[in-house]
Amino acid sequence: MTIDPPEIRTVTTRKVSCDADQGPLGHPRIWLHIPHERNWIDCPYCDRRFVLREEEATARG
Repeated sequence: MTIDPPEIRTVTTRKVSCDADQGPLGHPRIWLHIPHERNWIDCPYCDRRFVLREEEATARG
């Protein structure tokens, strides 16, 4: 059984930061790198998913 991520954000760079917006459920800011093999990554703290926009993914930026 798979569980959908709580939030999906489309981004334009492979390097992204996540801090859960520093709200009451926030976590320390971390930097993530979206791998070329799948063009998305999930935050290990809050499970927010970052998806590389298709134009950047095809450019292999």
